[in-house]
Amino acid sequence: MTTMILKATAFDVTGAPAGEIELPAALFGLRPNRALLHRAVLAELANARAGTHATRTKGDARGGGRKPWRQKGTGRARAGTRRSPLWRGGGITFGPQPRDYSQKLSRQERGLALRSALSAQARAGHIVILERLASGEPKTKSLMALLETVGVRPPAVIVVADAEKDLARAAANLQGVRVLSARRLSVRHLLAPRPLAITQSALVVLQEAWGS
Repeated sequence: MTTMILKATAFDVTGAPAGEIELPAALFGLRPNRALLHRAVLAELANARAGTHATRTKGDARGGGRKPWRQKGTGRARAGTRRSPLWRGGGITFGPQPRDYSQKLSRQERGLALRSALSAQARAGHIVILERLASGEPKTKSLMALLETVGVRPPAVIVVADAEKDLARAAANLQGVRVLSARRLSVRHLLAPRPLAITQSALVVLQEAWGS
């Protein structure tokens, strides 16, 4: 598979440029696999469906224990039960029932889809590397100021390591800013044409989890 060397600007905690870093080719230097990206997005959307929809069938409808009227001689159409879908209050024919919509991707396919999504963002120049986000506990106000300084404006995605849980709370009040864990990335959120800010600690986790 074709790879290319890409670089991204790194910023320190004040938002000042800290130089360029070379992005790992195994994560960001691939030619995106469009077919696999399509499958991965469909799988994620399908897996998000609850599948709890249900309609009342003929067997679930109330009543119908006796024949409404005799078979012949009334001038009316034949009827055997009040549960019939033709009757008001009867069951629904071929209505939706609970089902499992989930689709499965192998770990290899999911990893390649994530690397393809990251590579597409890198080719578009949407990647920004943050050395670290705050000294001490992150605050919403300081995080918003940092993102504005480095040119990351909503809608945007921030990829963090699992240890940076305080950052998710700081970003919770920022409309249009989504925080993703490096080990639990979503292809559909990575593919949106928006800035993608990655902390250096998250970059290390990405290489460990999806770099091969």
